Amino acid sequence: MLASGDGGHESLETTVFRPPGAGPFPLLLMNHGKQPGPARRQPRERFIYMATEFVRRGYAVMLPMRAGYAGSSGSYRDHGCDMAANAAGQARDVRDALAYARRQSWVDASRIVLAGQSYGGLAALSLATQRLPGVRGVLNFAGGLRIDDGACDWQAALTQAFAALGAASQVPSLWLYGENDAYFAPPLVRRLYQAYTAAGGQAELLAYGAFKRDAHLTLGSRDGVAVWLAPTERFLRRIGMPAAPVVALAEPAPLAATQFASRADIGAVPYLAESGRAAYRAFLNKLRPRAFAVSSSGAWGWAEEGESPDVRALDSCQQGSSAPCQLYVVDDNVVWPAGGQ
Repeated sequence: MLASGDGGHESLETTVFRPPGAGPFPLLLMNHGKQPGPARRQPRERFIYMATEFVRRGYAVMLPMRAGYAGSSGSYRDHGCDMAANAAGQARDVRDALAYARRQSWVDASRIVLAGQSYGGLAALSLATQRLPGVRGVLNFAGGLRIDDGACDWQAALTQAFAALGAASQVPSLWLYGENDAYFAPPLVRRLYQAYTAAGGQAELLAYGAFKRDAHLTLGSRDGVAVWLAPTERFLRRIGMPAAPVVALAEPAPLAATQFASRADIGAVPYLAESGRAAYRAFLNKLRPRAFAVSSSGAWGWAEEGESPDVRALDSCQQGSSAPCQLYVVDDNVVWPAGGQ
C-alpha cells in the first residue's frame, strides 16, 4: 500500500515483482484497465505473463491499482465524456506510484518504461505528456476508454483526447492493437493513431491480426506473449532499455496426466449430476489455459484463459462445496488420480 493523493492521505494497493538481488533495476510501471461494473469490485491485477518476461530481463515491475479500484482507497474518478480529463485523472495516481518508485534503492530512476492496457494505456500516454526524468518510452496495449451509455460520441471524444496527448507527448511509444478487439475496432485505432502522430506524437503502431475470441485480452493471455514480446523487445532496444533475458525463472511444473479416463469421456467424471455433466461438456470447448474441478459434494467449477485457471477453477468449485475440491482436467490432461481417489 503506497501513499497517494494530496498529502498522501490515500493509498494504492500495489503489486511488485523484482529479480533477485538488491538492484537497482530498470523499472516497468504497468497500468490496468477498467472491467465492466463498479471499480471497487475489480480484483487486483498482476499481468503475470508480462511481469514474468520483464523480470527475466532484469526489470522490477510495479502494478498499482488506481484510486477506487480493488483494495486502493479513494473513489473512482469519472469525468464522463471528457476523455482528456479521464486520462489525466487516472494518470495522477500513476505519477504518485512513479514518485514512490524513484525513492526506492532497488529502482534505477534513469531507466523507466510506462505501460498500460486498455484504460491503463490511455493513463500511461497521459502521464507521458509530463516531463519525467528517466522515463524513456510507453507501451500502449489496446489503450483507450469507451462509453456505451449513449451519452456522447465517445469515439470522437477519444480521438480529440489522443490528438491532445500527441501534441504534448514527451517520449516515444509502441502501440499494439488486435484486429478483433471488442473495444476498439481497426478503423477507430487508425483514427486514434493518425490524430496522435499528426499532432506530433512519436508512436509506432503494430496492428496485428485476430487473437482468439478478443484481442483486447491479449496481454492477459499466456498465448499472447508470442504476439507482443518480440516487437516489445525491439522497442526497448530502440529506446536504450534492456531487452535480453538475464534472469533464469523456473516454469511451474505441470500436473502429470493420469490414465483415469479420456478427457472426452463425460460419463467418467466423478460426482457430477446432469447439470455438472452439461457444464463439463461445455468446458471441453473452452480456451486454453483451462481447468475443471470437482468435489464429492457434487460441486464443480471451471476457468479458462488469464492467470492461474487451476486456482480459479478450484475457488469456483469450493464456493459451492462443503467438501474439498480437486482438479479433474488441466488444459488437455485429465489429472484425476488413476485410482479415483
